[in-house]
Amino acid sequence: MRFRHRDGSTVHLAYCTNVHPAESLDGVRAQLRDHCEPVRKRLGRDRLGIGLWLAKDAARSLINDPAQLRSLRAELDRRGLEVVTLNGFPYEGFGAEEVKYRVYKPDWTDPERLAHTTDLARLLATLLPDDVTEGTISTLPIAWRTPYTGDPQAARTAHTALTTLAERLDVLAELTGKSIRIGLEPEPGCTVETTADAIAPLTAVGHQRIGICIDTCHLATSFEDPGTALDALAAAGIPVAKTQLSAALHAEHPHLPEVRTALAAFAEPRFLHQTRTRTTQGLRGTDDLDEAVTGRALPDGTPWRAHFHVPLHAPPAPPLTSTLPVLRAALTRLVGGARPLTRHLEVETYTWQALPDELRPRTRPQLADGIAAELTLARDLLVDLGLKELP
Repeated sequence: MRFRHRDGSTVHLAYCTNVHPAESLDGVRAQLRDHCEPVRKRLGRDRLGIGLWLAKDAARSLINDPAQLRSLRAELDRRGLEVVTLNGFPYEGFGAEEVKYRVYKPDWTDPERLAHTTDLARLLATLLPDDVTEGTISTLPIAWRTPYTGDPQAARTAHTALTTLAERLDVLAELTGKSIRIGLEPEPGCTVETTADAIAPLTAVGHQRIGICIDTCHLATSFEDPGTALDALAAAGIPVAKTQLSAALHAEHPHLPEVRTALAAFAEPRFLHQTRTRTTQGLRGTDDLDEAVTGRALPDGTPWRAHFHVPLHAPPAPPLTSTLPVLRAALTRLVGGARPLTRHLEVETYTWQALPDELRPRTRPQLADGIAAELTLARDLLVDLGLKELP
């Protein structure tokens, strides 16, 4: 979905396909047929943007067979789908029964992360629509904090890898005329947990092709104020490559038994749901939701937020809610001004099948309905900010 900003530029809205498990190229094609095209039709659009997730094996298949890559590009066109951004955070196995800490491997100290991201950039340069010259890729925020934290050699290795990537992106732009930018995506528990944490390593790299991807669920989970965060990034000259529109789980009164019970329903075995609270001593947290709800790991005199991407249009029932207000505030700052701070927006609710049983879609049509409803909400927010939806 495309929108015209008041400055005349185009803002793109997509949804991320990491919600649909697929490790192979055949699986990606099945996603387009079984999920993405039905969502487009529900929205009554001739064209729908998707934030494509290409696992390692699917990406290598396309790199090794240019004919398959051309075929995929043609299939996207035929199904009324377009790709301007990729989700390069998960490497493989994102649809496994247990993902948890595995999603952070390989990190930016491993040559495989650089190789995979380079592959993704080359692929995106070909997949971009003919009238689009800029693509974006979100990626792991360097590494999970352990064992990276405190290892100076790991920091040097990651810096070298990101610098090498920037040089490769420069060459790619010269060869193709397509500018691909990378956004480190701060996430609770990682060495880059907040936007503030991103400033030092990105300043050290010092290249406009390497910026930040703001995930509004992660932003909210860490209790970051969107205005303060964006002001600090702008002051440091850090570009916002893309933004993922997502909402976290919010519990206003975690000391109440009924709130703990409600939260416990969202503790599940597939994904990590880092949980945070803000106290007078600073931010406190656990690596997963079950650690918070079953013990005394977190003080419960102040609200809790958990890294659980809840559907944008359907906040959980009381006594819980979502951090949709944080998303709204961030979006207002990002695209509500005289010029957009980013032009690539991606709805990224990958946790539909991790929701409590009574909230989980049971069929493909139900999932398509939910994704379409999220995109409709995002579209309405953009229109309310003065953007004009394009055909």
